[in-house]
Amino acid sequence: MTLMAAKFTPKVLLSAPRRSAGAPNCTGEKILYTVTTYSFEEHRKTSQIRYLDAKTGQSTLLYENPAYSEPTWITEDRFIFLKNGDKGTTTVKEIKTFRGSISNLKAKRLSDKTVALACSVLTTPEGKMFDSEAEEKPHSSAKVYTSLFVRHWDAWVGKNKQAVWYGSLELQNGKTVLAEPGLVNAHPGTGLECPVPPFGGSGDFDICASGIAFVAKDPHINEATHTKTDLYYVPLKSFTESKPPKPQQVKTGKLQGYSQNPTFSPDGKSIAFTRMRSIQYESDKTRLLVIPDVEDLSNVQEFFETEDGEGGWDYKPDGIAWSHDGKELYITAEFEGTNALWKVPSSPADAKEPPTKILGAGSVTDFKLLSPKSRKLFVTTSSLVDNSSYSVLDPRDQSLTLISSSSKQGKSFGLSKKQCSDFWCKGAGDYKVHALVMKPSNFDESKKYPLAFLIHGGPQGAWGDSWSTRWNPAIFAEQGYVVVTPNPTGSSGYGMALQNGIKEDWGGKPYNDLVNCFEYIGTHMPYVDMNRAVALGASYGGYMINWIQGHPLGRKFKALVCHDGVFCGLNQYCSEELFFPLHDFGGTLWDNRATYEKWDPSRFTGEWATPQLVRIHPAPPAPVAVSSLNVLDLDYRLPITEGLAAFNVLQSRGVPSKFLTFPDENHWVLKPENSLVWHKEVLDWINRYASAEGDECASVVEKTGSMKI
Repeated sequence: MTLMAAKFTPKVLLSAPRRSAGAPNCTGEKILYTVTTYSFEEHRKTSQIRYLDAKTGQSTLLYENPAYSEPTWITEDRFIFLKNGDKGTTTVKEIKTFRGSISNLKAKRLSDKTVALACSVLTTPEGKMFDSEAEEKPHSSAKVYTSLFVRHWDAWVGKNKQAVWYGSLELQNGKTVLAEPGLVNAHPGTGLECPVPPFGGSGDFDICASGIAFVAKDPHINEATHTKTDLYYVPLKSFTESKPPKPQQVKTGKLQGYSQNPTFSPDGKSIAFTRMRSIQYESDKTRLLVIPDVEDLSNVQEFFETEDGEGGWDYKPDGIAWSHDGKELYITAEFEGTNALWKVPSSPADAKEPPTKILGAGSVTDFKLLSPKSRKLFVTTSSLVDNSSYSVLDPRDQSLTLISSSSKQGKSFGLSKKQCSDFWCKGAGDYKVHALVMKPSNFDESKKYPLAFLIHGGPQGAWGDSWSTRWNPAIFAEQGYVVVTPNPTGSSGYGMALQNGIKEDWGGKPYNDLVNCFEYIGTHMPYVDMNRAVALGASYGGYMINWIQGHPLGRKFKALVCHDGVFCGLNQYCSEELFFPLHDFGGTLWDNRATYEKWDPSRFTGEWATPQLVRIHPAPPAPVAVSSLNVLDLDYRLPITEGLAAFNVLQSRGVPSKFLTFPDENHWVLKPENSLVWHKEVLDWINRYASAEGDECASVVEKTGSMKI
């Protein structure tokens, strides 16, 4: 049963059940998924494995244990899952316990009695499964490095790497047995790491009856300065081979960037995957590629290839699935504020026209094929008002049948699609800028509402019609704001010209796009009180907040919130992925210092809250104020000193300001208790200056209980 929230508050958001993508069995009648829920009353998280009856929509609890994860079908009625144990062990239920860290289960049924299994395992340089208990404990915490890339995201780089391991499961008299020789490292002694950190998962490898395909960074090129990952193929006679052959690298000519999403055809003879061209651009356009026959890895064919190398389709394919007959590919790609699902013939020679969009509402987060007989797809989606929906899509007529919505399509949160709209406004050049709008659920057009102006990170990213537990527009809307989330220059899903336009122009066209968007709101949205506007941003959005602060647009806002924003452009080399500034700022700090300096927010700190506009006492509110939310000690993408520097400037200039930090978080605030504090501090801050609902926010955050599934 789902309880209706009296009001959508941070506590409701963070305590609402979070469902994984659904995993249908081969008939599509049963859907496995996990649900995690956090209770602020008990201060603990619960985790469940459940299955959903696709016909009735009835959900059944199978297990409730925080150590259980990754339920994976191996037959129509049987599945395996992981149990994380004490002292570094992992159990593949009900098969075997391993002294090591196992994740990213993937299974493929090969016969009535055999199932191929693959997973990722933390592996030693010698190619063995890493056993934390057996390792000799050092007496010092010292770390010594002699090359680039000493830490990544939120962890110091160590000697042990993730690797793909494989094995064979035998179905015997109602039991599942791991055949000898057990789990085997698919690429020992190669120096290859898969999945690719920090966000790689089961999508980085795939299996078929004849082998394994996986992607890995080139071990001969420094990963701090390059984005090159290659596709490899390991042919196997069976999944019981104790010594696999050496992985065969797939060559892709001038495409030298990230390789992603290897996916075997149903017969295992072909592989579809994506690859970027640039070797130093993490957000380059992905190209859809296919190897028609794994017996000839030199024959790699590109979809929509053009002589100039730009490609004939202007969007970025991501997730991939083959149709059961192997004649079509289904792919996801961002498109104008959505993550849409498309179909295209599986042969580039037959792909005469751009892909056909078969689902464009909301955002597709996962999709899987159902039975060959149905020829339909099981799709997991979300939207600005709905945190998780499971549906069945018929790609032939694009009909969509809803099976289950975790939030009753937003009703459980008191949200509805009528709160959502969008607009297009003039950009800084010969293009238009798209913005999404979310209004309060009790919106009255005859009233005036303050504006919450949200700026996305990336910068090659976008706001979309999707759910988030970190930056959720509905949270601000339900505080009484009209929320506008613009997608200016640098945004993805609007063609590569707009996205690439931000290169070496961080504070140029994107800033002017935002100025135009702000002016459009004032002219075309009379229900917005432009004198009570606030702006918030994280990562690149945080950079833009610091940039805005030193420029005229900053004087238009009553308050600003900067989360993890760059303070000084010359400090880009404090980050770990140096390929990022090398691309976006056009070279090294010493060869192109002028660009780093040109877009440096710290150059304009003399304009931060000028004396004429700043009131340094609590009331009445200051015209300009910043809450500096640079997080954190574990944020290796953007060190905490960037936030401290911004805060120190504000304090030194007498600008009302506050500093919030979480030493146990990375670039994101993920722990529920920390996130609740984050939301409270942010909402208290903007409400103080925009006078949305004042102290009511804090009381609602404290009193609203958690939702139950």
